[in-house]
Amino acid sequence: MMKGKYAFWSILMLLFILLLAACSGDGGADPSASEEGNEAGNEEGTSEQKGSNAAGDQVLVYARGGDSVSLDFASISDGESSRVTKNIFESLLDYDKESFEVVPGLSHDWEVSDDGLSYTFFLEEDVTFHDGTPFNAEAVKINFERWADPKHKYAFTDQGYAYPLYGTMFGGYKGDDTHNIKEINVINDYEIEFVLKAPQGPFLQNMAMHYFAMTSPAALEKYGPDIGENPVGTGPFKFVSWSKNDQIILEKFADYRKEGLPKLDQVIFEVIPENSARLIALRSGEVDIIDGINPDDAAGIESEEGLELYVRGENNVGFLGMNVEKEPLNDKLVRQAINYAVDTEAIVEALYADYATTAINLIPPNYFGYNEEIKAYGHDVERAQELLAEAGYDNGFELDLWVMPVSRPYMPDPETVAEIVQSNLEEVGITTNIVREEWAPYLEKTGKGEHELYLLGWSGSNGDPDYFFDSLLHGDSIGGENRSFYKNNEVDELIDQAGAEIDQGQRAELYKQVQAILHEEAPGVNIVHSTPLAAAKSEVKNFIPHPSTSDPLEEVEIATE
Repeated sequence: MMKGKYAFWSILMLLFILLLAACSGDGGADPSASEEGNEAGNEEGTSEQKGSNAAGDQVLVYARGGDSVSLDFASISDGESSRVTKNIFESLLDYDKESFEVVPGLSHDWEVSDDGLSYTFFLEEDVTFHDGTPFNAEAVKINFERWADPKHKYAFTDQGYAYPLYGTMFGGYKGDDTHNIKEINVINDYEIEFVLKAPQGPFLQNMAMHYFAMTSPAALEKYGPDIGENPVGTGPFKFVSWSKNDQIILEKFADYRKEGLPKLDQVIFEVIPENSARLIALRSGEVDIIDGINPDDAAGIESEEGLELYVRGENNVGFLGMNVEKEPLNDKLVRQAINYAVDTEAIVEALYADYATTAINLIPPNYFGYNEEIKAYGHDVERAQELLAEAGYDNGFELDLWVMPVSRPYMPDPETVAEIVQSNLEEVGITTNIVREEWAPYLEKTGKGEHELYLLGWSGSNGDPDYFFDSLLHGDSIGGENRSFYKNNEVDELIDQAGAEIDQGQRAELYKQVQAILHEEAPGVNIVHSTPLAAAKSEVKNFIPHPSTSDPLEEVEIATE
């Protein structure tokens, strides 16, 4: 299969990587991690294919800051995984290319009962999974039952699989009183009904999320718990291979349901950890699209011939989280003091240029239900010290501060954010020790509560406030995305009421109450809402960066002379 051509590109890439290593020091991926990672996929997808246009004119290389955690989309929540799975899998519904407006997906139409308890979806016909098996209503039911029932044969819970976002978005799991999907009825091959226990305001928004996309039941049977490294969907691209901490290769699905799509023959998602190194790779022509750009580089990219700058919509929050189960962070006065100590405006001014706003609430200001009456804590060292003294910590204390190892859309430079936070806290007598982990262990260990302070963030995946509040701070999400281990019965009740409310105005008022309580309780420091940046070579056409940061690539093509 064109071995000579691949070998030629492999030699060029080796020389380029050695040059990057000499220029950027220790910025590359951990070589031991690459050696220890399992190689997934078939023999056609080898690292010899690395490099823009290595296998033809329509090969696109998308460089990102970190590797995927898993390609079993429903079991993960990190953006680096969903960036890939978005192009392998499809959900019953989808979002508009530039917003969170719900549009058809694998379901071309749907009906909602007057009482809001029954949703019937009419499925596209003659759709096949990448393994050639048919997509139908029974496949939909199997997928949802797999996520809902921990004892389902395809749940793989004994092998460590969990589906926290399913539990968050649909009220728990089979057997839980709070699980809101009462039953799923296959009416015929292309018609399926979901019956709810109670109305759910964001139900359709949730059904469009890429976390609830369709996997081939035959693949679940074939691969079992290895499905996370052998994804089989109905999307525009099918999986070829995965070299851990290096690259994931997808290729065109010739039998894709949308005529004439995809336009690309191959997509390579390549890991280049440092923002500056990714920009060098783009300028050199090694890659075609990059995400995670330092805002200070935006002006240069925008004015540079041959490059295009893309700005995503404001749809995230970057924050300093606190494990409220650990002393002294279990004391509200301490948490409030930390909010006064951290200079969020200085962080935003120093690191985001004009591509961010200072965060006050958890949700971005453009979301419905945003509480404009809440005022920022502001940077007030004296007030922070007063609160610490009132809490009995006038002599200060010591905490670990966990810093994520990858650039994220809401925090392109987490190391510098950590340094500023460390300096701010030192001013009020709090000493912090920086803790670093690789990306997957970082998520796993903070999910288990091994941390005290931690930097992280959240990008909206469905355009609804519920996704922020329910995922991050509902008591039922502890052990999932609630890494603050925060539980407040009043907050939980308000979030549940908002989720069950159909009237958007009523939902907005409930979320405003949630924000007022959270501001007082201070389970974290809301730092920033960014407008993340991406860049591409000018030859890349029809690339529309989605606010969710999971970009559909089916219409993208590379212009050739």
